Amino acid sequence: MTLRRRSVLSLLGLGTAGMVTARVLSDGSFDPLAERVGRRSRPFDPVRVPLPVEGDGLTASEQHNVYRDISLGDRLTLPDGFSADLLAAWGDRLGDSRFGFNNDHLGFVQYGADQASMTVNFEYISALPWAEGFEDVIGQALPFSRLVEQLAPADGEIDCTALPAGDPLLNLIRAVADQAMTDLGVGVMSLRRDAQGHWVRADAATDRRITGITGLSDPSQRLVSTGPAVAVFRARQRLGYDDGLGDGIVGSFANCGGGITPWGTVLSAEENIQSQVPEAVYADGSSVPPSERPFLCREGKLAGLGNVYGLAGNKYGWMVEVDPQRSGNAVCKHTALGRFRHEAVAVRAQAGLPLQVYSGCDRRGGHLYRYVSSGSVTDVADKANSRLLEAGELQVARFHADGSGEWLPLTPDAVVDPFRPSRFSEANLTCPVELPHRDRAQAGAELFRDDASVEAYARQFRTLADLYRGEGDGLQGAILIDAHLASSAIGATPTARPEDTKIDPISGDLLIAFTSGSPGGRGGADPAVFRGPEGQSSWGHGWVMRLTERGERGFRWTMAVTGGEPWAGGLGLTNPDNLALDQRGNLWIVTDRSMKSAAGDVFGNNSCWWVPRDGGSALCFATGPTECELTGVCLDQEETSIFLAVQHPGEVNGARSPGDFEFQSHRLVDREGETFDQLRQVPLGSNWPAQAPGRPPRPGVVAIHRANGKPLLAG
Repeated sequence: MTLRRRSVLSLLGLGTAGMVTARVLSDGSFDPLAERVGRRSRPFDPVRVPLPVEGDGLTASEQHNVYRDISLGDRLTLPDGFSADLLAAWGDRLGDSRFGFNNDHLGFVQYGADQASMTVNFEYISALPWAEGFEDVIGQALPFSRLVEQLAPADGEIDCTALPAGDPLLNLIRAVADQAMTDLGVGVMSLRRDAQGHWVRADAATDRRITGITGLSDPSQRLVSTGPAVAVFRARQRLGYDDGLGDGIVGSFANCGGGITPWGTVLSAEENIQSQVPEAVYADGSSVPPSERPFLCREGKLAGLGNVYGLAGNKYGWMVEVDPQRSGNAVCKHTALGRFRHEAVAVRAQAGLPLQVYSGCDRRGGHLYRYVSSGSVTDVADKANSRLLEAGELQVARFHADGSGEWLPLTPDAVVDPFRPSRFSEANLTCPVELPHRDRAQAGAELFRDDASVEAYARQFRTLADLYRGEGDGLQGAILIDAHLASSAIGATPTARPEDTKIDPISGDLLIAFTSGSPGGRGGADPAVFRGPEGQSSWGHGWVMRLTERGERGFRWTMAVTGGEPWAGGLGLTNPDNLALDQRGNLWIVTDRSMKSAAGDVFGNNSCWWVPRDGGSALCFATGPTECELTGVCLDQEETSIFLAVQHPGEVNGARSPGDFEFQSHRLVDREGETFDQLRQVPLGSNWPAQAPGRPPRPGVVAIHRANGKPLLAG
């Protein structure tokens, strides 16, 4: 239960209480006297979150006292003895451009003890804080408000491809869109250790930016493509749109998750491309025209940027490879890994075996994928391994409720056998099944809500070769361009928004963060697999799954972590997003609850958690500033530093002014099952990292370390 209202008054007496620490006993109970006898079982004193959790070390009565009245802060909060250094923030110089907006995945690659690179994804534009703070941060005017006013009669929407060259309105649109596209994409910055052993910027010649429009004016800078979809891009005849660029690609955007290859390149995942370009494609893999995703600019809203430049939607939604050491190397989009709403990537490389690459499609009902290269790895550290990303087989996971599963190949001969809608309705869910449109002259998908129509569909189309058009690589490319719908057609399991994939360094298992099992209007997660702690068919708080490979195509799975309130069977966090594993196999989790909805308000600001491998309580390591998401969690080789990206602070309310907060009322449950009420003060908007009232919030990246220089988990 929440009670929300905006206030400019101070709430007297609403403060914070000190943390009481405890050790975990063998029966799972807590010893509140642990503060007196030492904290050997804890590597750090956890940051207090705004609800009772197992690891807070408090008795039930202490939980009442501590949590009854609290206030949240607009800051990055860390355990005592830790400090954070800001490495870069939106607007800082980077290469020949600037550090972009809404930093997400951090690709930390270390070269020896004192040198490293950090490859940073810039995912999307939060229009309110971006436009509000642009002039202050960038140092030049942005005609955002004037453009909003110009487009107001059309409700902010316009098809720029219909405007003549030189149209004054098009020039005004470009003045905004060019700046937005500059703040998207990928950046590479060099790092070094200073005299105190802390990571700082090094400003090397390898620093660079790949923006949303890299290659637009200089064809030599265009991104290159590899794999089967190249045949689609080069086709002289097509059902849909031709951008005239062949297999060349302008820019990259919607860069969300990612991963590091064992040979030192970084993979950047293009995720929610549908916000900027059309996602739908025809049966031959060609894109619908850019007019299908018009440019949109309203107060607090900016989308359809690809429309301004006539970008082909089928060239976005890929896995992008960047070599941070070789700034002269072309940036590659590897189409053999499939096109979908990529979120994160994990690479398994063993000498003598094919390369395996795991990724998830972050949408409600999205799938989990595995790519297996045609060739084998010789030297794990050899940069020539990038060639293995150009040819192989993309597979998609089918999960079974008994904990087993198998990988289905996305090939032309794959049999059409979709997931049945009755599996949703039997669990009292109203999710449709989304499949490629039956009229193969039409692009995109249609929704199916009954088994009879799905079974008729499977009789009409026996294999993927019946659904897609082309020969050889052209046919395989068309399937891979439409990977999500093709996977749905062959019966891949709809999952709960897979957001990150990581390889356990000890067991070799795959860990997957499924951020939310809530259903949506175009699909949802299989209720037989993605169940809540008490068997709920819909669970919005998410999980972390452990997947163990079994044989060539089989696997076993189990849920390792369940999100949610502790009294509801969860860990005390919600919506696990990015993951990291340290050398001991402990799990680090950052969360991504939406700040645009009150549904997760009880959990407070997004956070970073440490989950010990050998049992015991999960501990909160950090909470973020107001309205932000913490992303990109990763560690250096010595594990003396951990890196976090603070994304979209102030996304909902922009810059915070003095006295601008709201009250919330929450009903909580203590460790003995008794309920009590909490009154909470929450800031509205953010000034991070400036921490000065009225200053614009800026997404940025921090390096966190112990003040004494010891390893993070030295205790």
